[in-house]
Amino acid sequence: MPTPPKLSPLRRLLAYAAPRRARIRKAAFYSVTNKIFDLAPPALIGMAVDVVVERENSWLARLGYEDIVTQLAILSGLTFVIWALESGFEYLYKVAWRNLAQDMQHDLRLDAYGRVQDMELAFFEDRSTGGLMSVLNDDVNQLERFLDNGANELLQVTTTVILIGGIFFWLAPEVAWMSVLPMPFILWGSILFQKKLAPRYAKVREQVGQLNGDLAGNLGGIATIKSFTAEGRECARIAERSNAYREANASAISLSSAFSPLIRMVILIGFTATLAFGGYMAATDQLAVGAYSVMVFFTQRLLWPLTSLGNTFDLYQRAMASTTRILDLLDMRPGILSGDKSISAEDLKGDLRFENVDFQYSNGFHGLRTMDLEFAAGQTTALVGPTGAGKSTIIKLLLRFYDPTSGAITLDGKDLRDLDLKDLRQAIGLVSQEVFLFHGSVRDNIAYGNPDASDAEVEAAAQAAEADEFIQELPQGYDTIVGERGQKLSGGQRQRLSIARAVLKNPPILILDEATSAVDNETEAAIQRSMQRISVGRTIIVIAHRLSTIRNAQRIYVLESGQVLEQGTHDQLIKAGDLYAALWRVQTGSALGQQTS
Repeated sequence: MPTPPKLSPLRRLLAYAAPRRARIRKAAFYSVTNKIFDLAPPALIGMAVDVVVERENSWLARLGYEDIVTQLAILSGLTFVIWALESGFEYLYKVAWRNLAQDMQHDLRLDAYGRVQDMELAFFEDRSTGGLMSVLNDDVNQLERFLDNGANELLQVTTTVILIGGIFFWLAPEVAWMSVLPMPFILWGSILFQKKLAPRYAKVREQVGQLNGDLAGNLGGIATIKSFTAEGRECARIAERSNAYREANASAISLSSAFSPLIRMVILIGFTATLAFGGYMAATDQLAVGAYSVMVFFTQRLLWPLTSLGNTFDLYQRAMASTTRILDLLDMRPGILSGDKSISAEDLKGDLRFENVDFQYSNGFHGLRTMDLEFAAGQTTALVGPTGAGKSTIIKLLLRFYDPTSGAITLDGKDLRDLDLKDLRQAIGLVSQEVFLFHGSVRDNIAYGNPDASDAEVEAAAQAAEADEFIQELPQGYDTIVGERGQKLSGGQRQRLSIARAVLKNPPILILDEATSAVDNETEAAIQRSMQRISVGRTIIVIAHRLSTIRNAQRIYVLESGQVLEQGTHDQLIKAGDLYAALWRVQTGSALGQQTS
């Protein structure tokens, strides 16, 4: 079945803005009305010329106002009223469009960010943070700039062309066709420029996304750059990205800059014809002098807005390129969908099972192969094995960052895919080896999973994680700012805050992914003590390279290449003498002792 053609960016934007159509119509009305009153002064000048030249035979005299003083008084009053109305509607359209732009910007950013948060983990693994930031910030701001000014400009130019064209045909149809003759060529040229500019501005948005991605990555990895003295190399790489962005902009600028001069030359033909032929008709009494004055002034009023149309059109094309990127993001649908079965953390036993689970990443790598696992409720189960064995993949499947390619994962007998996704993740606490702390206070980071927690509960969680002592020694204690990603704290301190955060969440299932990987022996012992306290009544899943931390686990799975190689208790696996026993000997130094003896 053929794919239906995608709507134009403008139609997609209008469809998105459907709830705000009443406000758009109101703002458009203000813009059009303002332009109508803005175009009135040339007509008043023509009427004034008519009064001075024709006197008792002027247009106003034919309406019954033969006295010249009265005619001029009427014109003065009309001028005051029209200018006041023009100024009033200018204020109204500026307020209406700018507030609409701000609200649309706000809604688009929140909707786009909400969509990004809903996407599965694979979505983020395939995209750079800077690229997403470019859409959420730069593209949304680009659209806001167009709504601020560009929409009003387009409406007012359209109103100018229609209104002046109508007046010309009313005053002197013999001359009017000359002034409107350039319009089909302007319209044709605008469509042609639009088609040629659209891909160039799409390229500009793509390049700025890549540039932002590299900048965000470099700022996040500044310590690595410095440690490898790669500052010069990274500057050169950013310069290359920036130059690609500059060249993409130059390509668009070279074309968009030609728009206004070409339009001006086309309009000049109509203006010159109106000036010459209309003047001839006025000189030979075929056209009233006042009408000729109106046409000359109106032709000038028509000329200048159209010459600035190039800038407005340039703003429009940039906005449409940004709109496409924003709405394409909004059109995406997450690959991981929530089930409809609600669960309560208080009622969960915490019994997890992998039943013949097979998982393959999008790049073809086989993460797990026909795996059967049991994480018994209220017990501690450990996963060990070399890098790439599948340990982290199991954790991602448990949290439904991914779904199995085949097989099923159940919680208390229910398939995870049938469960409410928020309830599932609320029931699981994760302490990762890659601790992420937000830029905020120690207290805020511990309470992240439970923002309504009291100070006493936060401190109790810190004590359970044996973090209270070092927190009290910080300059502002629990109110100390940890810095971006917790950079003001040591690795061990960050790890203990992560454990405290999980403890405060109080989940029935707790996953410890290398929770002691960044700590010294003393801190490891402290963490082990806290783990013994908080593991009571919970299902604990531990990923560990240090086998000393899992000696007391009720079951240990030894993984290799996405498959279960061994399982049992520590003593059983040591007695079996296979991979686990070999790893134990290496870590305890037994193998070295045997070689030297």
